[in-house]
Amino acid sequence: MAETLNIKEQLKQLVLLQDIDGKIYALKTAKDELPQEIASLQKSFEEKKAHLNSLEDRSKALAVRRKEKELELSSQEENVKKLNSQLFSLKTNKEYQTMLEQIAGGKADNSVREEEILKIMDEQDVIKTEITKEKARLSEEEKKFLEQKKKIEERVKELEGAINGLTDKGRQIIPSIDKRTYAVYERILKALNGLALVRVDDKYTCQGCFISVTPQVVNEIKMLEKLVTCESCARILYLEEDL
Repeated sequence: MAETLNIKEQLKQLVLLQDIDGKIYALKTAKDELPQEIASLQKSFEEKKAHLNSLEDRSKALAVRRKEKELELSSQEENVKKLNSQLFSLKTNKEYQTMLEQIAGGKADNSVREEEILKIMDEQDVIKTEITKEKARLSEEEKKFLEQKKKIEERVKELEGAINGLTDKGRQIIPSIDKRTYAVYERILKALNGLALVRVDDKYTCQGCFISVTPQVVNEIKMLEKLVTCESCARILYLEEDL
């Protein structure tokens, strides 16, 4: 008789503990998903920053190109001045005409370079405006990201607090459970996603795997002589009316 009462009492305590552990498992699952949310938000924000980075890269490339063109223009202007200074030292009309053609060609090239520099400057102005707008937009996006991140981090702390509270409640129950019984329960709990103990409903269906339990197994549960596990999912079974 004492043994029957012992199993009955063990099951009662296990039911209480399973309720707590089930909640803990659900909370831990929710908590484990939150860092992924932060990572997703971070990735989205970084993707938005990529456009600004591309604009800044383009601006730097234009600055380099402009500098190159300005150096080319400066060099060619010096060359034209040099040719001009040599005009009056020429001895023949042919040499003079050739030099004039070189000077004219140099000036024409310089005009093209000046046009190219002006186009680059115009493009720089456009990109500068875009960068200013993009930075303002990103500033707002960053605020939203940080706010969302903060909320998620606060939620993590809330879940951790709830988990710790439930864990403390569970610890108060564990001493009333036989060590070997608890070892079996804990092993199943870890192996089967936080659900080690389940009831058999009035249709004799295991509420862990939803497969029918044989009449023989039901009788074994009713006898309350030992812990009975489901033949399909290996979870500990109990009948609510027997407790």
